Amino acid sequence: MRKRLLGRTGVVVTEFALGTMTFGQEAGEQAAHAIMDAYADAGGNLIDTADVYPPAGPKGTSEEIIGRWLKKRASVRDTIVLATKCRGRMDPSGNSEGLSRRWIIQACEQSLRRLHTDYIDLYQAHQWDPATPIEETLSAFESLVRAGKVRYIGVSNFTGWQLERTIVTARPQYNMLAREIEWELVPACLESGLSIIPWGPLGQGWLSGKYSRDAAPAGATRLGEDPNRGVEAYPRRNVERTWRIVQAVEAVASEIGARPAQVALRWLADRPAVTAPLLGARTADQVADNLKAAAISLDDDQRKRLDEVSAPPTPDYPYRLLAENAAERRNLLG
Repeated sequence: MRKRLLGRTGVVVTEFALGTMTFGQEAGEQAAHAIMDAYADAGGNLIDTADVYPPAGPKGTSEEIIGRWLKKRASVRDTIVLATKCRGRMDPSGNSEGLSRRWIIQACEQSLRRLHTDYIDLYQAHQWDPATPIEETLSAFESLVRAGKVRYIGVSNFTGWQLERTIVTARPQYNMLAREIEWELVPACLESGLSIIPWGPLGQGWLSGKYSRDAAPAGATRLGEDPNRGVEAYPRRNVERTWRIVQAVEAVASEIGARPAQVALRWLADRPAVTAPLLGARTADQVADNLKAAAISLDDDQRKRLDEVSAPPTPDYPYRLLAENAAERRNLLG
């Protein structure tokens, strides 16, 4: 896998990261360890989790599974860039959530114990917390960095103005079905030299090639038995438009002898400001198959076709006005 800088940090990460939200829910511990083995053995070095993972299982389980894997493979810890997050509700007490100084420091200590590590490479705010001033949040993160418990900080699921208030490393949803971050978040990241580590690169499986209009999904799926179910998860989209994007991805995949998922991942990995799309998987075979995206390339025509078919409709104001007025000046940059 090719390697890239993580923003302006000087840290080098592989161009595909491993997401672990499935650990403890869709992937048991044995399967999760096999997934991490396959990822690390392929040269991958960026593993991302969160204290609230898995969503429907006991909170902290994903971190615990990763921690036991790191303990078993102690030699890989120095080569792994380990990322986790805080902000979500860990219990109903009222103080075990949010981005207050009290909870950030406590949540970090708990994550360190679950992960069996002395430090977290990238510690992220999982979402904006309207109840806590961002200055308090950043001060708490800085304390953890000064204490050597955290190396770098980042954010997940922030809007453009929230990111501008924070200016760290961004982790939003991004794929051919969800490109609205290009209106604000991507420009903000490019301007500030930030890395984007996008989650959901395959759009809940829509871009993986496993859904067909003529047949219900086979095997494990989050969309149930209706292949049209889940399109509404992407606002302002309809079934027909989604299928046009899926068919375009499949056409390019056929041209280059690759799987649709690999094409979708390659397209995303090459987008401006993107450092490492997060791969989510239920099995080691899925990880190995997705990592083959590192070995393929798209030509200018294929990239243009995918860009055009997936381009989201731009709202008239202010985005269309700003884009049109800035287009001529932007062309001066080459």
